[in-house]
Amino acid sequence: MTRMLAPRPLFAAMAIAAAGLLGAAFFLEHQMGLVPCPLCMMQRIWVGVVGIVALIAAASGAGYRVAAAGVTLAALIGSGFSLRQLWLQSLPPDQVPACGPDLYYMMEVFPLSDVLRAMTVGTGDCAEVHPVLGLSIPAWVLMAFVAFIVAALLAWRGTAAVRAG
Repeated sequence: MTRMLAPRPLFAAMAIAAAGLLGAAFFLEHQMGLVPCPLCMMQRIWVGVVGIVALIAAASGAGYRVAAAGVTLAALIGSGFSLRQLWLQSLPPDQVPACGPDLYYMMEVFPLSDVLRAMTVGTGDCAEVHPVLGLSIPAWVLMAFVAFIVAALLAWRGTAAVRAG
C-alpha cells in the first residue's frame, strides 16, 4: 500500500477539499453575488458534514472505518440533492416550480417545516443554471461527492490493508 492511499492522508485531503468547496461557495455568494438556493444550501451542509467527519478522522488517527462509512453516507445524501437540482435545471421552463423568497428571508419569516421542505424539494430558484467552466454548480458538487465516496472507499480499503499487514 502506498503512503498516499493510507487512510489518514486520504481523510486529510477530503477535509481540505471540503473546506475548498465551501470557500468557493462563499466566494461565489459574497464576491460574485450568487444567492444560494435552498438545494445549494443543502449541498453545502453535506459538504460540511463530509469535511467535519474527514477532519476528525485525520486528526484522531483512528476510527477510519466508521469515518469512511460516515463520509460515504453524507456524500450519498449530498449527491441526492445535487441530482435533484440537476433534474430541476433540466426541466422545460413551463414545468419549473414557482420561485420563492430567498432562503434567508424564509428562515426569518416562514415556519421551520416550510423552510425544510424548500431545502429538500427545491424551488424555481434552484432551476437557474450558473455555469462555471462549462458545467453547472451542482454538477461540480456532484463530481466532488463522487470523489469523496471513492476516497472513502480507498480509505476503507487502506484500513483493511493496514490490518492485514
